[in-house]
Amino acid sequence: MKTMPTSDRRRGIRALPDARDGHELVASPLQPEGFTVPASRWTPPATRFRSLLEGEPYLFGPGVYDPMGAQLVMYHGFKAVYFSGYSFAIGHLGTTDMDLYSGPEIADGARRTVSALRKFQLTMAVGDPDTGIAPKPLDIPPVVVDMDAGYGNIFNVQRQTELLVTAGVAAAHLEDQVLPKRCGHIGGKALVPAQEMVGKLRMMRAVADDLGVPDFTVIARTDGVSAVDAPERARGLSLAIARACHYLETGIPDLVWCEFPTSDREPVEQFADQVRRRFPDARFAFNWSSSFKWYLDSNPLTFAELGELGFKFIFITLGGQHAAGHGLSTLLSAMAERQEQGYIELQRREFEPGADVPTRSHHEFSGVPYHHLLGKSYDAARLGREFVEELPEEKVV
Repeated sequence: MKTMPTSDRRRGIRALPDARDGHELVASPLQPEGFTVPASRWTPPATRFRSLLEGEPYLFGPGVYDPMGAQLVMYHGFKAVYFSGYSFAIGHLGTTDMDLYSGPEIADGARRTVSALRKFQLTMAVGDPDTGIAPKPLDIPPVVVDMDAGYGNIFNVQRQTELLVTAGVAAAHLEDQVLPKRCGHIGGKALVPAQEMVGKLRMMRAVADDLGVPDFTVIARTDGVSAVDAPERARGLSLAIARACHYLETGIPDLVWCEFPTSDREPVEQFADQVRRRFPDARFAFNWSSSFKWYLDSNPLTFAELGELGFKFIFITLGGQHAAGHGLSTLLSAMAERQEQGYIELQRREFEPGADVPTRSHHEFSGVPYHHLLGKSYDAARLGREFVEELPEEKVV
């Protein structure tokens, strides 16, 4: 049996000679006896994110706004999660992305999401012994969070960064808009002076380093392409390129992100080329934005092409929001027309042979088997497999 470091033995983690799907599996004190989780559980999220950035041609993070969405991202094997500000505004306040929520609100949403992913790893690693669902070892995807324009001055940035770093977030991006800011695809954006943005970026880096998380990834975003007001004379793509180079010159941001107004590939290619002429090792983030009608683009940028241009982190901000809106609208429309038959149609799709819909049993998805098994081992009241009702599988989920 492999010997674990002293610190691991102290917390009760035991290495087991077990591996599945390339995972090194180890026992955890939060698992029932005989079950294991991937050893990557104890790699700090910021460290894991940096490692993925170095090792992958590009890293894609689907955009979500709540723990359940992030758990689905994890279930389907994506290596990163993007926690979108616009999605958060719609999903939690039912409003738009025009600086209408506070920093601590989205930080709390991110904190609950990181916590939920850690719990989801435990529950999926148990499966359901009663129904023959095999344990599913899943790595926890690092979470990248929208930090908007920092919610105030450098001390607001200080507070927000501390909230995110201590929540276990791996990375965050900050934009150079004036407050109140707005979505990068809503007109009327204005930019703060470049040095004010640099001060905020410096504060992000300083907070992460002070908290002992030097691997925390800082992403600098510029809205220069579409800004209608800025201290510089330049406008459009020239301003965005100048801003990106100014931020990279400081050595602070790990990635720079330019927000583009359309899906056109030429400005993206020009931005990457011009910035890399001055900073050959520059790495970028890219919003494959839900604001664009990609289905009408005759030659849409692919993730692979973006990776070759130096875009190391790619995300779709409101992908989860649009999918949830489409799915729920489809169900509601069907129930409005056909009442209970509309829901029955949904269940038929969920339980089609070969369908991989983890939420079709909300009990299994939320970890009821795990809670029974671990609850029994901790002598919790009325928790244990003996309390599970014997019901025919064809009758209940």
